Amino acid sequence: MSDYKQLILQELQKIEQEENVRILYACESGSRAWGFPSKDSDYDVRFLYIRPVEWYVSIFEKRDVIERPINNMLDVNGWDLRKALYLFRKSNPPIQEWLRSPIQYYEKYSVAKQMRSLSPLTFSPKSCMYHYLSMAKGNFRDYLQGEQVKLKKYFYVLRPILACGWIEKFNTMPPMEFDLLVEKLLPADRELREAIQRLLTRKKAGEELDYEPRVTPIHDYLEERIEYFQGISTSLKLAEGGQDQQLDALFRSALQEVWG
Repeated sequence: MSDYKQLILQELQKIEQEENVRILYACESGSRAWGFPSKDSDYDVRFLYIRPVEWYVSIFEKRDVIERPINNMLDVNGWDLRKALYLFRKSNPPIQEWLRSPIQYYEKYSVAKQMRSLSPLTFSPKSCMYHYLSMAKGNFRDYLQGEQVKLKKYFYVLRPILACGWIEKFNTMPPMEFDLLVEKLLPADRELREAIQRLLTRKKAGEELDYEPRVTPIHDYLEERIEYFQGISTSLKLAEGGQDQQLDALFRSALQEVWG
């Protein structure tokens, strides 16, 4: 990790110089942050950045993301702070996850800390459950039908389904770490737990987990949970709202803090 962290920091510095931006925060967002990377997993680096004041004072709509092609196993993408705050206001789950990532590469200035403090106010149980449920349903439909399935895709349904369970039980944004979700939420079903643990052990050991016979205990659990959360999701609350002035003030203070 240390060698790659140095590469990541060098890439972020290069982006600052080439794009004339200041990076506020950078973290891991993929399977490494979830706790089950494969041997060949990319480093999914996500960052927030801010441009000089003059860039925002314009009559033209301009691109508000920075993307770099994958190289050296680095997948590096960032969002402009104004875009990020607009989506954060709507309880955007990726932004919420980035702020809670267990692997943080870089944090400068006070923006990320301020966003975390506002996060409970912008969090919408309904919006976030819809996000995770849609993710689970899509992966379940596309990859886990038939007698032979791509085993690693179980994790791409299990994690969002457990995230739905976290929202229902705790009414807060779920953690990214898969092990924590399993510990807090998986039912006391020995067969199910052992089936998941076997797959997790294989994945952490670097096995590819390609097409193999479906794992019945996991499959049945996911099918039941998808139907269950589909039924309750409409009854959840939206975010209360009312943070527009605070988010505007946060954006203006960030411009002042970064550019003076």
